[in-house]
Amino acid sequence: MSAYNEIIENGLWKQNPGVVQLLGLCPTLAMTTSMVNGFSLGLATAVVMGVSNASVSPVRQYIPKEIRNPVFILIIAAIVTAIDLSMNAFVHPLHVVLGIFIPLIVTNCIVLARVESFAAKNPTLPSALDGFMMGLGLAGVLTLLGGLRELVGKGTLLSGIDLILGPDAKAMVIHVIPDYHGFLLAVLPPGAFIGLACLIAFRNWAGNRKTSVLPQAGGAPKPAH
Repeated sequence: MSAYNEIIENGLWKQNPGVVQLLGLCPTLAMTTSMVNGFSLGLATAVVMGVSNASVSPVRQYIPKEIRNPVFILIIAAIVTAIDLSMNAFVHPLHVVLGIFIPLIVTNCIVLARVESFAAKNPTLPSALDGFMMGLGLAGVLTLLGGLRELVGKGTLLSGIDLILGPDAKAMVIHVIPDYHGFLLAVLPPGAFIGLACLIAFRNWAGNRKTSVLPQAGGAPKPAH
């Protein structure tokens, strides 16, 4: 269980793709104009990563090293295509908004990196968990960044939820700041960089604070010589 706990902690915190490894910045910066967009793309990426790792791990020993990367990309592309077609069929309005960034999951360096570095070397269950947790960590960053930009830029949360749940879901939009005239910078590209920088700074602060508190749990730290 400790190995699985480590996989979960790495994906969500220690090796978070969005704020630690800084991978997949193109969708992170482009599709986080709202919480719904960020969460939707992040969840799609998490599903692709989990299924890709689970698909590659059982057949890793039968793939020659010379063609390993092309085969991995072919598997990822097949999974992304299935998700793309499914979203187009069942949540078409959201599919239109996310646009090209769904097929571009194939070229997302996070997906191939986890397949190459983990799934190609480990059993199926840990590989599937690793891929999904890494994707879920990215989805969390996309959701937080999208919510932050939407709140500052529009004064709302869950704007666009009707793209997923239908027109009746518009009542679920939370107007945090009534009669807010908006802050355009937040929803423009500079707002994405500033928001991501704030999340990275918070993660680093929290990580450093946790590290500094740990020695006190086992007793007073030893004085430096």
